[in-house]
Amino acid sequence: MEERTFEKLVLPHLKAGYNLARWILRNEDDAEDVMQEATLRAFRFLDGFSGTNPRAWLLSIVRNAAHTFISQNRGRTTGTAIDEELHAAKASAERPPETPEAALQNKDRQRALNDVVSAMPVEFREVLVLRELEGLSYKEIAGIAAIPMGTVMSRLSRARRLLRAAMGGGT
Repeated sequence: MEERTFEKLVLPHLKAGYNLARWILRNEDDAEDVMQEATLRAFRFLDGFSGTNPRAWLLSIVRNAAHTFISQNRGRTTGTAIDEELHAAKASAERPPETPEAALQNKDRQRALNDVVSAMPVEFREVLVLRELEGLSYKEIAGIAAIPMGTVMSRLSRARRLLRAAMGGGT
């Protein structure tokens, strides 16, 4: 019974968890390690889940595991480049074909965007990823990050401002 519940509640959200871990850690291998640990924690503590939002619950576990990983590996540098082609495949499949010049410009813009987000302090990066890439509400982000909703809004505003400034959109 527990295995079936785990499959129903947790497995559909593993991709979102990996995405969050990858952006927090800026390293695909480390994100995989953190996801493995987070998945084990979720399985171990499944009977402790009493809420109605398994996605937010799993993302909270992933976030905590990622921050634990960071604190345990402070001396080690993270930051392996993210494979933009792999993560942009879905988006490009949904768009009409583009000219080679446009494709090159889009690839360069995507790489620059990834670089800007990766360079942000982790507290800004995680709220931006949770809101803009995972589509979570401010309330859900506040619960996951264990911070007040006002702090979520403030960090998100600052992250967007940093993004606009770095991408040439002003302050």
